[in-house]
Amino acid sequence: MSGHSKWSTIKRQKGANDAKRGAVFTRLANAIMIAVKEGGGGDPESNFRLRLVLDQARAANLPKDNISRAIDKALGKGGGPALESITYEGYAPNAVAILVETITDNRNRTAGEVKSTIEKAGGSLGGPGTTQWMFEKKGVIEVQTDGEDVDEFFLKVADFGADDVIVMDKNSVQVITKQTDLKKVEDQLREDGYNVISADFDYIAKNSTHIEDADKIKSVLGLIEKLEDLGDVVKVSSNLDAPDSFYESL
Repeated sequence: MSGHSKWSTIKRQKGANDAKRGAVFTRLANAIMIAVKEGGGGDPESNFRLRLVLDQARAANLPKDNISRAIDKALGKGGGPALESITYEGYAPNAVAILVETITDNRNRTAGEVKSTIEKAGGSLGGPGTTQWMFEKKGVIEVQTDGEDVDEFFLKVADFGADDVIVMDKNSVQVITKQTDLKKVEDQLREDGYNVISADFDYIAKNSTHIEDADKIKSVLGLIEKLEDLGDVVKVSSNLDAPDSFYESL
């Protein structure tokens, strides 16, 4: 499958490392503030982008006090430097395209950290337009299907407005939608009794870079993990396509 969604799912299923939990909480708080500022306010009922981030925050056990402080700060009830969203484009080793989404209060610091991390791993950071044209932003809903026939499930969600279904494992799939259809499809899945594990906007690769060699795959995933460990990085997308057998061996 395109991207590195299976790797992300495996890491989530294994649970967050306690040493990284503080960084995860900081990123989620920053994401909440950006969602409030750019999504139209602090009410998740009217700000769908905020609702998606809050779902992620609760899944990561971000304390309620942290959530409240982040919303209040975004609404101007607390001090602190202004935050902005910046996406960096480049290549991982083995010519795999990557997009690095960040939230930062210091773009010079963030750019330096992202550039250094990519180059130390043998990749390269490019300017605007380097790789983003290879991706399309979509709605991505991970759903527990408990072994339901994939073809029948796809026919069902296609009626809801879904564009595609990607099998994650025998019990879960990703439902891909247009950005504008994410809420509609997610709501319909919930109404039909499905367990929606997560829902978010994500960059999906239009064309993938297929790699069979396990060491080369690990070099790409290793860089992605190092980038995700940076304090300002929210998400990394790639056009890596690795065989299922690689993920099954992890």
